[in-house]
Amino acid sequence: MNKTKLMILVSVGSAVVTVLITALLVNIFERKSEERTPFYRVVEITDETDDPAVWGKNFPHQYDSYLRTADMRRTKYGGSEAFPHVPTDKDPRTHVSVQKLDEDPRLRTMWDGYAFSKDFREERGHAYMLVDQIFTLRQEAAQQPGACLNCHASTYNLYKKLGDGDIVKGFNEMNKIPYKDIVHSVSHPVSCIDCHDPSTMALRVTRPAFMEGIKLVKAKQGIKEYDVNTMASRQEMRSFVCGQCHVEYYFKGPEKRLTYPWDKGLKADEILAVYRENGHKDWVHAQTGAEVLKAQHPEFEMFNQGTHARAGVACVDCHMPYQRIGAMKITDHQVQSPLLNINKACQTCHNVPEAELMGRAQTIQDRHIQLRDLAFDALIDYINDLKEFKEIDLVKTPHEKLRAARSLQREAQFLFDFVEAENSSGFHAPQESARVLALSIEKVREGQKIVAELRAEKTAKK
Repeated sequence: MNKTKLMILVSVGSAVVTVLITALLVNIFERKSEERTPFYRVVEITDETDDPAVWGKNFPHQYDSYLRTADMRRTKYGGSEAFPHVPTDKDPRTHVSVQKLDEDPRLRTMWDGYAFSKDFREERGHAYMLVDQIFTLRQEAAQQPGACLNCHASTYNLYKKLGDGDIVKGFNEMNKIPYKDIVHSVSHPVSCIDCHDPSTMALRVTRPAFMEGIKLVKAKQGIKEYDVNTMASRQEMRSFVCGQCHVEYYFKGPEKRLTYPWDKGLKADEILAVYRENGHKDWVHAQTGAEVLKAQHPEFEMFNQGTHARAGVACVDCHMPYQRIGAMKITDHQVQSPLLNINKACQTCHNVPEAELMGRAQTIQDRHIQLRDLAFDALIDYINDLKEFKEIDLVKTPHEKLRAARSLQREAQFLFDFVEAENSSGFHAPQESARVLALSIEKVREGQKIVAELRAEKTAKK
């Protein structure tokens, strides 16, 4: 090879290396720029901007994943599939999720006399939280209060409007208005503004019921006059924004004020003790005459009894894990089961194969469902036992043993329903779920002893 060819090859090689190095440096510069500028302010967002599509102009990646909460995917024990629905004037939906009352008729027995015995479908993603609440048959079975909007809609602006800028005052006003009279005042399911300060993007709590409830919890921990929006750590807020809605609650007094019963703590039996003291009831059971309670969706309470909470893990770490888009590290806003996203939700901390993690989770859930079914059968047997005494009016005919038996149904049913309504199939806190189900079975056992005595008395009178 002569010198001329060698010089040409060296020149070409140098040019190629230069181009590659330049491309690498440009790529690094672009990624650094992305890292320094995680979003571009395309539109102005204010404390009145409740439309997530507007926020999406500045935060397209987060908005794109937020839209995917409309996806319907199942895990073994949760999630939902889309079933065709013929639209009607009363219900224009084209798809719905499975009717859980048909899958497990024991639910109808447990809730007999209450709106949930008419319609209770598999939970769908956040995209459906408002539409599914508007068109559930429970709206026809009972007049629901405006307080239901607290967890089914973007209500921050509504609070401000009803309260002349004061969200607590507006919250109090919304509670009192019937659901059907106020639902047209909201336009979106939970939105960006409900969890983020538009000026700083910092997480914030906007639900007064949670502000009051967590204040009670912190007081028990020795922290007085707790203000969640100024005193919570960022990691705490990554669970607190979820705990605004994924909780047990009741409607207090004639004004139907939404209240979280955390006076004594977050455990199921501590909450039951609150109801025992204040005498709250949700309805009178149609088959037994017992004054009973409906547990709601206490994911926040149950999660706080589990190993992940004790380790400092937040709800968002598993249900909305970080993801990389270019050089940007953003939170995935497709709120979903971690079992549908094991790589990002679980393997960040657990350095084991995905199949093994899935197996661990399903083993916990399989065992939980087995225990749940045993407790449910026991509860249904007890309800059937109490049927024969249903016609006895305790006001006209005081009967302390029957009063105690009905009270035990109330307690057993609430404890069971607390676990049933919690949407992790035992995974959030396996030992706590088992403990609560065992307490429910014990209440049934105590009640059946009393029923045996009542039957003996009944026979002796013949």
